[in-house]
This record gives sequence, structure tokens and C-alpha cells, in this order.
Amino acid sequence: MLERIAHLLTRKPSVIMLIAALLMIPSALGYIATRVNYDILSYIPADLPASKGEKLLEDPFNMAATNMLIVEGMPAGYANDLVREIKNVEGVSNALWLSNLVGVQLPVDMIPAQFRDMFFSGDATMMIIQYDHPGASNETMTAIGNVRKLCNEKCFLAGFSVVTKDTRDIMEGELPLFIGLAVLLGLLSLSLCLESTVLPVVLMLSIGIAVVYNLGTNVLMGEISFITKAIAAVLQLGVTVDYSIFLYHRYVAERPNYADRRDAMAQAVIAAFRSLSGSSLTTIAGFLALCFMRMTLGRDLGVVMAKGVVLGVTTVVLVLPSLLLLFDDLIEKHRHKVLIPDFNNINVGIIRHRVFFVVVMALMIPPALYASSKAEVYYQIDASLPQTIDSIVSNNKLKSEFDMATSHFIVLRDDLNAAQMSDIETKLEALPGITSVVSYHKMLGGGIPDFFIPSSVKEMLKQGGYQLMMVNSSYQTATDEIKTQMEDMQTILTAYDPDAMITGEGALYQGLIDTSGPDISLTNFLSVAAIFIIIAITFQSISVPLVLVATIELAIQINQGIAYFMGIENFFLAPVIISSIQLGATVDYAILMTSRFQEELRAGKTRTEALRIAADTSDASIITSALVLFSATLGVSTVSSIDLIGTICTMLARGAVISAVISLFFLPALLYVCEPLFNVTSLHWRTSPGDAAPESVPDANPALDASAPLSLKKPAPEVYPDTDADARPVTDGAETVTTE
Repeated sequence: MLERIAHLLTRKPSVIMLIAALLMIPSALGYIATRVNYDILSYIPADLPASKGEKLLEDPFNMAATNMLIVEGMPAGYANDLVREIKNVEGVSNALWLSNLVGVQLPVDMIPAQFRDMFFSGDATMMIIQYDHPGASNETMTAIGNVRKLCNEKCFLAGFSVVTKDTRDIMEGELPLFIGLAVLLGLLSLSLCLESTVLPVVLMLSIGIAVVYNLGTNVLMGEISFITKAIAAVLQLGVTVDYSIFLYHRYVAERPNYADRRDAMAQAVIAAFRSLSGSSLTTIAGFLALCFMRMTLGRDLGVVMAKGVVLGVTTVVLVLPSLLLLFDDLIEKHRHKVLIPDFNNINVGIIRHRVFFVVVMALMIPPALYASSKAEVYYQIDASLPQTIDSIVSNNKLKSEFDMATSHFIVLRDDLNAAQMSDIETKLEALPGITSVVSYHKMLGGGIPDFFIPSSVKEMLKQGGYQLMMVNSSYQTATDEIKTQMEDMQTILTAYDPDAMITGEGALYQGLIDTSGPDISLTNFLSVAAIFIIIAITFQSISVPLVLVATIELAIQINQGIAYFMGIENFFLAPVIISSIQLGATVDYAILMTSRFQEELRAGKTRTEALRIAADTSDASIITSALVLFSATLGVSTVSSIDLIGTICTMLARGAVISAVISLFFLPALLYVCEPLFNVTSLHWRTSPGDAAPESVPDANPALDASAPLSLKKPAPEVYPDTDADARPVTDGAETVTTE
């Protein structure tokens, strides 16, 4: 069946390309229709009290999106007119200022002190604006833009939803630059590593088709996060380019065996499907591990990227053959010498000094583990944004002028009596860091008659059997101080209402902090376990997966520990994502070299000979793969003004290089030392099952295969008679190295 499909695919390349192009139309429409969620706090587990309280803010209170508007140096009449205009903006449910409570004609000195201190600071006054829809909704984003249009240069709109809007505006402006730079640098990398100037363009076109398919099918998920949107295309390019290279190299290897190049391509398609469908499992497993995070952002990114790998393999098998056949003549016409240096002498040195490399590798483990465990992280999304954008300037002004760094919203029963409410308010105000408390009861207690309070204000604070309190704090979100403050607040509230909930930005960020630690541990365990099992099945071994996974894990720990030595903080999601992605995407480097090592052992080579051949034939592929992933992600990290995107891409780029260095310089020595262990803890390690001929052994993981392209192949060392399995000379010109 597979042979028949491969035959059909290679007979009408123009028709296949027409179908592929037509499928891009619904994919493009799906991409446009996919909603992007810019509210990272919406991904915390729904069963947390802060999440439940947030739902109540949406319904019945319509306060899920609340902003503070600071007006400096303007008369009361201007502020009063501005409030009325803001209330008429579509999407705004309410705007609260003192005029709503006591009337603009009342002199400031006659306003009760607790409200005067909250709404006035020097020559600045503050308003509270509510919206009909959640903070990250398109309706609220539009409403925020319209509110800003009503304001002059002395007005400052603050709040988390305003930060969300600025994040969206930055992302929409920079995303085309991300993708364009990734493609440009990817092409440059491929041009250095491949033997034709046209081939990189063809491969990139195939990957681009797969990326469009992946982004278009995201519409089936309803929405994706802005982090996923920012890095999905770049990451898919980096981790799937190997599959395209493998198909082309297999085609080049098969072409001399067939008179019709279409038959050679059909055979290459068969080999690609059988090999890549298995070898891509490690990458898919790494991404799917993210789906088990309690924070649902992991599922968002994991599903999109796992889907991207599947579609990448599918496109390589179904679409790329037609592209290669159509451009075959141009590819051949514009061939050039591969610019990757020869690592033969380096590999000789590694084999000769294998003990040294193993010892150095062992010595790197303790500092890597220590540094990665001590690396600091931060959680605030606004800390990752440029500090000069309007929302950050406004938030800083809110803190400096009104001593409001965080606003807590408390949802509790509305049947508490006046004495109970008075006790709650008094105790909350006495807590360190609390700057003001707003509640319906406190308004009445401030001397404002009940009939003076507009119905819109009453509805804002009392709805559906609940009442709402707003508690302002001078403490910054995601800090130990705010955590202790909320714990003290909850203790006070529980004494009067056991079901009382604290929500708002501070509580939601604390939810992120509480879930991120277990999420990191869980994703690390699942990704390691899944990839361990896949490698164990591939090599029919217990020790091989242990060594290979440990090797890449060392690279991951080094990557994460660099931040500690540099004294920088990373956004908290970066280690979670990197731990799974770097393992899944780069463990193929180790699998490639190990599988070729095993193949040469089965062919009768000695340990030294097999290792040298494996290293020589794997180096180019590892360098190519790592260079493309490095280039694509480094470009994004360089131009992104959003630090969390830049941090993730920086760590991905750095991780690709570190994994490649570990695989090129340390893995060969480790394989040599551990080979006797592999032999006694693996089935058929040195001999094929059923004593099959060595030529019948399939590639264990050819996703990075480099044996096919004639221009990349290095001459195999001389094969010596099978006399002494452990003492054969490694020759390098006139030099002779005796191995033990």
C-alpha cells in the first residue's frame, strides 16, 4: 500500500503542488479566524479560589476588567465631563469618580477623608473604569483604545487589561519580523550546510507550507496564547527541518539505483515515512509532556507544537517530493561545496582522550545542577515589557502617586451585618501594606446617605447575593510580601465568611507561582519518561536510553544554569518549556550517533572504528540541525521587545548549541566507555536479530541522517581484520594512535 501511494505521489508533482497550494487557502483563513489570548493569567487552574472569584467578577459584577485612570493637573469639571464621555464608550459598563458619589459641586475639603485620600493625590485625581467583557477580550481591547482617544496627555490609564492591550499591539507589530528573520537566518544556515544554493529555498518552502497548515488548523482549538503564536512557527521550522533534509539525502542516495528519478523519489518517500514516523516520536513526546501542566498554557503550546511536528512529517512525505522533483534540475545546476569543516581530526582526538572528556563531563554535573536549581525567575508579565510603553508608565504612576501597586477584589456574602463589615474593614486596613478599602458599607459609614449613592454604584458592589470589596495594596504582585498579605486577609475573611474569595491580579499571580513548581517537576518527569521508553524500545536496551537522556539532560541543566552565573532572571515559563522542548528536539543528536555506532558494530567494526565512523558521519547533520534551530530562535530573541518571548527563544538557541557541543565532543567518549555496558544490557546490541546481514539493519533514528549525501560523506577508516576487538590503531595520516 505504501509503495503504491509513493508511486502515485511521484508521478504528478504539479498536481500534488496544486492541491497543496489550494489547501493553504482554508489554512490561511483559519489562521486569520483563530483568536489569540493575551491574558496569561487566564491559564491558571480553574479550581483555584482566585479563578472562581474571577468568574464572579465577570458575572454578576462585570468587573473582570477594571482600570484606573489618573488625571493630572486638570479642573474637576474636566474630570466630570471625561467620566460622562467614558461611560458612553461601547464596552464600558461603568466609570466611577467622586462625582458619582457626592456630586462634582461638593468642595474637596468636605469629601470624607477615606474617599478623598483614595481619589486624590496632590493635583492628580483617579477614576475607576469597568468593562462589559473580560479583560483580554477583543471588545475590551477596542474599548480601551477608545477610552485612550478621549484622554489628553495628562491622563494615564493603568491596569492589567491595559498591559494586555499593549502586549497585543507589540506582538502584532513584531510577529512578521519574527517570522521573516527566522526564515532569512534559516536559509543562511542551510546554505552553509547543504550542497546547493537552491535546495535551502525548496526546503524552506516545504516547511513554510507545513507551518501554514499548522497555524491554520489552530482554529479548531478555538484560541491560542500569544506565546504560542509568537514562537510556534519559528520552533516548527527549527525542529522539523531535519526531516526535509533526510528525504532529500535519501533521494540523492537512491537516484543512482534507478533510471527514472521518480522511482528513486518513491523509494525515498517509503524510507522517509517508515523512518520519520518513528524518529519524530521523541520530539512529539517532549511537546505532549507540556499538556499535563495544570497551567493550561502548557496544553496550548504542547498541542500546537506536537501537531506541527505531525504536519511537518506529513508535508515531507506528501508535498516535498513533488517540490524536489520540480526543482531537481535547478538544485543540481547550483551545487557548491559544503562549508562545514571536517571534524575527522577532532574525532581522533576525542577518541584518544576519551577518559579526559568523560571526566570533564562528570565534573560539569554538580555545578550545572546547582546553578539550574538556583536560577531566579520572575512572574509579572509587565516586567517583561518595555518600561517606556504607556501602560507601564501609568502603572508606575499609580503606585508612586496613589500608593496602589496591587488591587485585591474580595467576594463575600452580602448578608453580613454592619458590625461584621466594620470589623472586617478595620482589620484589613490595619494590615501592613494596605492603603485603602472600598465597600458599600464603608461608603455609608463615611457619612454618605444611602439615597445619595447611585444605583449603578450599588449594582457594582452588590449583586446576586454577593458583595464586593476593593482593597488596594502598596505591595507589588508576585512577591513574598503580597503573598503574606493575602494569607492574612484570608484569615480575617474566613472568620466571618468561610467561602470568601480573594481575586484580582495579585491572587492570580500567586496561583501561577503555586502551580509552576509542580508543573516543572511533572513535565520534566513525563518528558524524560516518555523519551526514555521510546529510546528503550528503539534500541531494545535499558542502559542506552539512560545514557542518552542523561547526556541531553546535562545540556538542559547547563542551559538553565547559565542564567544563574550571568545573574539574570528568566520568565518563569521559560524553564518549563525548555526542559521539555530541548530534550525532545535535541535528543535526536545523541540517537543519531548512537544508532550509527550500533550499525557499524553490527557490521563487524571494532569499537574504535565504529565510533569514528559514527562521529564522522553524524557531525554534519548535528551541526546543520543545531545551526538552523539556533539561527531561527536567536533572531527572534534579538528583535523581540517582550522579554518573555526573547528569554524563551534565547534559551532555545543556547540549548541547541549546548546540546550539539555535548553530542559532538563528549558523547563519543561516553559511548566508547559505556559500550561494554550496552552489550550486556541490550538485546542484539552487536548482532542483528536473527543473525541478519548487517546491510538489513534499519536506521534506528534517521531524522538527522547524514550517510546519504555523497557530498557530506567522509571516507570510512580502514577496516581491519577481525582479530583483536579492543586494540586497533586509529590512523590519521602519519600519526598512529593506539587504543586500549
